Amino acid sequence: MNRLERADYSALIEARIRRPESLQRALQQRKRRDLVGPDGNLLIIAVDHTARGMLAAGSDPLAVADRYTLLDRVIRALAVPGVDGVMASADIFEELAWLGALEGVVAIGTMNRGGIIGARWELDDRLTAYDADHIADYGLDGGKTLLRIEDTDPGVARTLEMVAAISTELADRKLMNMIEPLPYLIDENGRARLDTSTERLIKVVAIASGLGSSSAYTWLKLPASPDMAKVAATTTMPIVMLGGDPGANSDQTFAGWQAAMAEPNVRGLVAGRALVYPEDGDVEGAVAAAAQIVHPSLKNP
Repeated sequence: MNRLERADYSALIEARIRRPESLQRALQQRKRRDLVGPDGNLLIIAVDHTARGMLAAGSDPLAVADRYTLLDRVIRALAVPGVDGVMASADIFEELAWLGALEGVVAIGTMNRGGIIGARWELDDRLTAYDADHIADYGLDGGKTLLRIEDTDPGVARTLEMVAAISTELADRKLMNMIEPLPYLIDENGRARLDTSTERLIKVVAIASGLGSSSAYTWLKLPASPDMAKVAATTTMPIVMLGGDPGANSDQTFAGWQAAMAEPNVRGLVAGRALVYPEDGDVEGAVAAAAQIVHPSLKNP
């Protein structure tokens, strides 16, 4: 399946009404694969944005809102050689699995989506999607948590405790524990903003590396810093880079990913809107370019 047919989308809607158990069964019974291939790298398509109310891409505030379009673009992305998997919430995983698009695909379940974009409690990233038990029960390959650290918000302490517990739970089940630690600040308007300083990014990497009763299955999802050598040197854990919404700056974004892959523990990319909603609309082209960065052998098949 390289495109989503309208008839299949209509059948999916009917299945939700008449056979809801078929969505769960499709996810549980999908064919699985090893987490990483021979080169030890991963290219994961991130589509967990909607569960936190993040619907914008480029200049369109509702670009990601149309579910047919989202599923079609993800299915097209998965058909590009070099794509390893998807990171998503349960609704999207069940839909993709029911449509047959998750066969032999790495599946990482997003977990704490409670920090709704733009909300006054935005940094209180509570568990609202998968928990460790259901990630294991539904046959997923790991779980991802968001850990935004800001020095004045009391909700951050609760998130730290939660992510530490989840890290232990996933390690106990021998499942990937992907943590996305990000330094944040509160601006003059009271809004939460990413802090782009290298010093603070290094600090949150150090904090995330020490969470839980085992770090054996922990991977870190980080921005592609201009000082990636210093950031990556903070930990021995595998690092995958996040994508974000580059808009018209896609060339700069891709160049940053390419440079960061030179570090030995930088092992790939987890990107969503940058690949699924590229500025020029060429999903397959954006994904293929990312695949060549993550899996260099694809350049000379």
